[in-house]
Amino acid sequence: MTHKKEMNINSESGVAAALEAKRLAEKYGKDYLNCDDIVSIMGIGKNNARNLLNSITFPTIEVGNRKVVSVMAFALWSLQDSHKYA
Repeated sequence: MTHKKEMNINSESGVAAALEAKRLAEKYGKDYLNCDDIVSIMGIGKNNARNLLNSITFPTIEVGNRKVVSVMAFALWSLQDSHKYA
């Protein structure tokens, strides 16, 4: 029974992340977020956003010399790690 309950929680988190990713993509008009977008979304300073983008636990990808994060990866990360930053 516990396994089934865990699966329901994971499905609900996935749906919530998909809805949040859609909202962010529509709001910012793009599928990838840069440093300035993260500053705006999270209400943190630019240095903290850069540190986050350079963190090994944050799902960034490199596009040339820039680091960005997909809105879906960001939404999943924020839901998964929200208890650490609240």
